[in-house]
Amino acid sequence: MPETLIELFCEEIPARMQKRAAEDLQRMVTDALVEAGVTYEWARIHYGPRRLMLALGGLPGAAPDRKEERKGPRVGAPEKALEGFLKSAGLASVDDCEQREDKKGAFYVAVIDKPGRPVPELLAEIIPDTVKKFPWPKSMRWGAGTLRWVRPLHSIVCTFDGEVVPFEVALNDDTVITSGNVTCGHRFMAPDAITVSRLEDYEVGLDRARVMVDAEIRMQTILHEARTLCEAQGLELVEDEALLEEVAGLVEWPVPLMGSFDESFLDVPPEVLTSTMRANQKYFAVRDPKTGGMAAKFICVANVEAEDGGTAIADGNGRVLRARFSDARFFWDEDKKRTLDSRVDDLKKVVFHAKLGTVHDKMERVAKLARELAPKVGADPDKAERAARLAKADLTTGMVYEFPDLQGIMGRYYALADGEDAEVADAIRDHYAPQGPDDDVPTAPVSVAVALADKLDTLVGFWWIGEKPTGSKDPYALRRAALGIIRIVEENDLRLPLAGSMVTSFAHAIAIQEAALLKEQIASISNLERQGMPSDRLDPLIETISAQAPHVLQDVKAAGEKAALDCNDLLSFFADRLKVYLRDRGARHDLVDAVFAMEGQDDLLLIVQRVNALSDFLATDDGANLLAGYKRAANILRIEEKKDGAPVAGTANTELFSEKAESDLYAAIDAATGIAREAVAKEDFAGAMAALAKLRGPVDLFLDTETGVRVNDDDPKIRANRLKLLAQIRDALHTVADFSKVEG
Repeated sequence: MPETLIELFCEEIPARMQKRAAEDLQRMVTDALVEAGVTYEWARIHYGPRRLMLALGGLPGAAPDRKEERKGPRVGAPEKALEGFLKSAGLASVDDCEQREDKKGAFYVAVIDKPGRPVPELLAEIIPDTVKKFPWPKSMRWGAGTLRWVRPLHSIVCTFDGEVVPFEVALNDDTVITSGNVTCGHRFMAPDAITVSRLEDYEVGLDRARVMVDAEIRMQTILHEARTLCEAQGLELVEDEALLEEVAGLVEWPVPLMGSFDESFLDVPPEVLTSTMRANQKYFAVRDPKTGGMAAKFICVANVEAEDGGTAIADGNGRVLRARFSDARFFWDEDKKRTLDSRVDDLKKVVFHAKLGTVHDKMERVAKLARELAPKVGADPDKAERAARLAKADLTTGMVYEFPDLQGIMGRYYALADGEDAEVADAIRDHYAPQGPDDDVPTAPVSVAVALADKLDTLVGFWWIGEKPTGSKDPYALRRAALGIIRIVEENDLRLPLAGSMVTSFAHAIAIQEAALLKEQIASISNLERQGMPSDRLDPLIETISAQAPHVLQDVKAAGEKAALDCNDLLSFFADRLKVYLRDRGARHDLVDAVFAMEGQDDLLLIVQRVNALSDFLATDDGANLLAGYKRAANILRIEEKKDGAPVAGTANTELFSEKAESDLYAAIDAATGIAREAVAKEDFAGAMAALAKLRGPVDLFLDTETGVRVNDDDPKIRANRLKLLAQIRDALHTVADFSKVEG
């Protein structure tokens, strides 16, 4: 069956946009074809610095005939409405329409015959429309052109079954690009025109013209040849998947080369050198396996096969890199002239958020919280507080200003250079972690305390000022902060009740606000005194300011009351994040709801353990059947409580039992509840579930439709007593989780 080949050829496309653009090209073209009734058997995309390519195979010669239905106005609608509908549908009168009915009455339907069209004819409309509507993140116009594209568009290849599909795309009123079957090879090594007709000769022809059209092949070529160059020198490549993908988007014919730099630069922290190579030059770092440190080598990737084997290119890149390294060493040397501790006050000039104060304010809050969290995570309180006070100080250094991704990392180096404790230095580096789902979490106690305090303060602060995530928007990465806390707690097996920590964090924020307000009042008085204001004028102002003090305290009190509400809301946010975290690991979100619904459930580690125990229990026959019995009992209670207008509570009276199933169930509930509560107190949730599992038989017998007990007895006392038994079933299961939240 025929295939079509499409290539959009232009100036250099930014590497970060290439893959998405090729996927968008495929989506837009195939969606338009499918909408026209055209199917295809396979699709393939290629992308690179100067081209996007799409090939589709197994296409028919023409789209099939179709019928399109278009719903019109109601029967009896105004004449003008009918005329407009008939005109849009291309029909002469309502006699050409069908009448159908729905709940609202009869309406007209136009059934339009759509004869199939040749696929080349469809492509001649689809491709120009795709080019005009292409969703580039950023685009440009050039010259007097009106067409917007990421970079100047030069040519369009479009063939069907080996033949050119003719169409034009206007750049402006006077200039058009005409589709054809000619593309170009490598800009320098094979710039001549190449005639193509199908995917096979396209790939072969461009490969001969020194263009690797397959991005995956380019990446594998770079990786393989770079490794080979390193192995030949007894070295190792520092692999970087993101950099590899970016470099593969910069070259059409990758030629990895090894260069070198002065070994004296190895005195600069390796992260600085690696960051400079990666961010500024797109070079790969090289490691010496004998020392485990960086080697004075690098891998760059040329886009041309040089006559001298690339020696001049490598040397030129080395000179550029040495200049970059000189700048980095300057920042390193200059920054070390001041201690981190001396930089802390500089944070007063760095705004964290307009409503949350400066980074220094945040540091004060985090330091207090870290000190209080330290004993709970096995950390030294003094070291945790010290690390928190220094954690943000490297934001004022020249190195971090130049390379923001090194914040924390440089703080550790500067702290060690200042003679700070190693645990404090490590905590400065690790307090940002984890920053993604695949990042390692901190495990050292001091690092854990500071990382938790920093993330918790961020969440509490933004919750307090009402800047919460909405829908897909999360400008302050609060979801990431919550997930970070969850992972730190879970992976370190920490017992950390969240509510208490949140209250502490809110209290610190309120205390700092109160201190700031009182400081502002005192400063006003002191300023007036310094200006020499006479006492007869100053005293009335002091009285006025003093009179305002209760209002200040009232504002702080109101903030405290709001904090209590925000704690509950923030706990709900953690529940949602925990659902996502556990769901990604195969757990059910309703089980998280069932555990979180229990009063006082804010210990993340215990919640995870309860969810796991509940999941294992419900996977058994006893668990599934007991859940069904619970649901039935809960439904009866819900109906009867609604009738009576009051909840059922209390313990059943054994003297009113007239059926063996009643007394058996009562005894089973009493025994199981006692064992389950003891097990929960010991945090033995599996044991609690095992105790509750013994309720299955008595519950089944009590609720059996044929041999069971009639709950709604004619005697009101017996009915009320049996409803209490049902309530006891509900209460027994609620010792471990709120089973009303469990689906099924």
